[in-house]
Amino acid sequence: MAISAWTLLVALIVVWISGAEVDAQVPGPRTRYQPNWSSLDQRPLPQWYDDAKVGIFLHYGVYSVPSFGSEWFWTNWKNLRNPEYVQFMQRNYKPDFTYQEFASQFTAELFNATKWALLFKNSGARYVVLTSKHHDGFTLWPSKNSYGWNSMDVGPKRDIVKELAAAIRKESDLRFGLYYSLFEWFNPLWTDDKLHLLMQQHFVERKVRPEQMELVQQYLPEIIWSDGDWEAPAKYWRSEEFIAWLYNDSPVRDTVVTNDRWGFGTACMHGDFYNCADRFNPGVLQAHKWENAFTLDRTSWGQRFDVSLADFMTSKEVIKEIVTTVSCNGNVLINVGPTKFGTILPIFEERLRDMGRWLEINGEGIYGSVPWIYQNDTLTANVWYTRQKEASNGKITVYAFVLEYPYDTNELDIYPLGKDVNMFQNVMLTGIDMGTGGDVLNEQSTQVVMLGMEDTTIKWAAVRNRLHIEFPPKHHIDKRGLNYAWTFKITIM
Repeated sequence: MAISAWTLLVALIVVWISGAEVDAQVPGPRTRYQPNWSSLDQRPLPQWYDDAKVGIFLHYGVYSVPSFGSEWFWTNWKNLRNPEYVQFMQRNYKPDFTYQEFASQFTAELFNATKWALLFKNSGARYVVLTSKHHDGFTLWPSKNSYGWNSMDVGPKRDIVKELAAAIRKESDLRFGLYYSLFEWFNPLWTDDKLHLLMQQHFVERKVRPEQMELVQQYLPEIIWSDGDWEAPAKYWRSEEFIAWLYNDSPVRDTVVTNDRWGFGTACMHGDFYNCADRFNPGVLQAHKWENAFTLDRTSWGQRFDVSLADFMTSKEVIKEIVTTVSCNGNVLINVGPTKFGTILPIFEERLRDMGRWLEINGEGIYGSVPWIYQNDTLTANVWYTRQKEASNGKITVYAFVLEYPYDTNELDIYPLGKDVNMFQNVMLTGIDMGTGGDVLNEQSTQVVMLGMEDTTIKWAAVRNRLHIEFPPKHHIDKRGLNYAWTFKITIM
C-alpha cells in the first residue's frame, strides 16, 4: 500500500529536525529591537532574501586603475611593501607617484548603469551589492565626509551609487544593496583612534556613522554588507546601535538585511545572514541563513590584468557553486570587477549570461526553495537536492541536481529518500505509521520530469529507495541547451 506524501514528509522532517533545524520565521506585530545582540538576533529574516538565492557583487573603485594584484593594491604596495607591487610601480610610474593620483585616472567614461542593470537582470540574479567604499576610503557617491576623495569630486565626476541604484530599480525587480568598509587603511582619524587603543571613537563619530546614515537615507539599500571590521570590536564601531536604527526607524526597516561583519568576533555569530569568511561554502546544512560570496576571478575581487584564463571560474564551476550552496540553506553573491572605464569584461559577461540561461530553465529548483532532508546524495556522487517550499494538494516536490553527466551509461541511480528509509509491514518510523509496506516511489504516487525537457517522457524505475533514471538522448538534451547541471523534478503524491 502506497503511503501519502504528507505522511512521508512529516516522518522525514522529524528525522531532519533531529539533526539540524533551519531558522523559522514567526510573523507578528512590529518589534522594537534594543541595541544589543541578544535583541537584534531575534529579528526574523525578511522573506525576500531567503527566496532570492542569487546576487551579484561589484568591487569597483580607484584600485581598478592599476588593475594589478587585487583591490588591496594600496596597502600591499605601501604598508606591506610587497615586492611584486613595488616593482610594478617602479616599472610603470614615476618615483614620487602616489595612490591618490590614480583617482584622476578612474574615469568611468564608458560606465552605463542601464547596461549593467540589464546584464544583471539577464544573469538571473535577484539582488546586487555595490562597493560604496572600500578600505582605501574612496567613496562612489559624493560623501559629505570624504571631501576630495569621492567619485563626484575626482575621477568620474559622477554619483555612481545613485546612477546604478536608479537603473536597477527602473530596469529590473532586483534588490539594491551596498557594501561599506568600516575601516580605512590610511585615514588619520582611524590611525589616531588605534594609537589611543580604541579608547576614543573619533573615526566612528566623524566618518563612519555619518556615511552609514547618509547611504541608507539617500539610496535606500536593502542589503547593508559590512566589512573592514576585524581590527576593532563591535562596541568601538557602535554596530549594535546602527543595526537597531536600521531595524526600528530607518526607511528600509521592513526589508533591509545585514551580514555578520560588525566587529571582531561577530562573524558567523550575528547578522541576518552569515558570511563567516570569503568564499565560505561548508558543504553541509547550516541552521542560520548564510551567504557564499565568491569571485569569478579566483583570487581578486577587483578587476586586474595580470591574469590568465585559468584564473577564472568556468560556467560549470559557477553552477556547481550555486547548487551546492542553495542546497545547504545559503545564497550566492557572485563578484565581478568592472574596469576603470566602467565596462564589464566579456569573460565576466559570458559567465553571467551562461548562469542566466541555466537559471531560466532550472530556476524553479533554486528560487524560493528550501533544503531537503538530505542536501546531497550519500550513495551517488555529485547529486544535490532542494525542495519546493509549499506542498500543494498533498504533494512534495524535490529537485535533484546532477552535476556530472553519466556519459558512459546515460542513466543514473539516485536516492532522494536516503539510504536508510526502508518500508516494512507494521514498522513505525519516528513514531509515525508509514503504512503496510510497498515502495514509496512508484508509478501511482511519483512523477519524474527533467527541467527543460518537460515534453519528453522520462523513463524511470524504483526499487524501494533507489530511483533509476534514464536520461533522454544526449543530442536532444544538447539541442535544448541544457548543460552544466541537469535537474530532475520529483513529485511525490
